[in-house]
Formats: sequence, structure tokens, C-alpha cells
Amino acid sequence: QVQVVESGGGLVQAGGSLRLSCAVSGGTFSTYDMAWFRQAPGKEHVFVARIRGLDGDIAWADSVKGRFAISRDNAKNTVYLQMNSLKPDDTAVYYCALRTDYSRNYYDYGAYGYWGQGTQVSVSS
Repeated sequence: QVQVVESGGGLVQAGGSLRLSCAVSGGTFSTYDMAWFRQAPGKEHVFVARIRGLDGDIAWADSVKGRFAISRDNAKNTVYLQMNSLKPDDTAVYYCALRTDYSRNYYDYGAYGYWGQGTQVSVSS
């Protein structure tokens, strides 16, 4: 059984940084495409970034490009989201997700079948 667990959220001032971690257990982590989504209060889940298992290819949402970095450590079964130059608009619950449906686009919420519990990121102005 696959499990996904995020950690590393918190409260930070605008311009600050945070690093989120996502530990995956079960299956063969190195083959999994992993993504981060976020959900602001009253809003839907929004795609943030994806890193492919096969070749490490990365895709970004325009809103975070140049500020955030996604990486993975296959030896630790962990994916990271380094968030720099944080803005109040980045405030959300951040979710790590494992892709299970390759008939959907990588930025589609429905492409991911395993989700973590979420970690809160709050950015004050």
C-alpha cells in the first residue's frame, strides 16, 4: 500500500523560504511521477510542480517558476519543494501527490491517485 506524507510547512514572512518534504512508502518510488498541488481557502487544488520518475523532467506552474524548486532523492523515497521569495498569495495547504492516471494531463488533479494529508504554508505580509 502506497502512503504519502508531507512535512515542513509553517509560517514565514514575505520574501522568506521554506522547504517541504514528501516521503513515499510502498512500491517503486524511482518510477513514480510526483507533483505538488496547493489549495488556498475556498479554492480548488492548483498544480504547482511535477517531477517525472523516468528522467527527472520538471514542469512548473507559471505562478511559481523561478521561485520554487522541485527535486527528488530516490534513495530516500522523498520529493522536495524548495520555496523561495514567498508571497502572501502562496498561502495555502500544500499537497504532495503520486500520479496514477497517465491518460490525463500532468497538471490535472485527477491524474493523481495517492495524496498526502497536506501541510499548511502561511506567508505574512
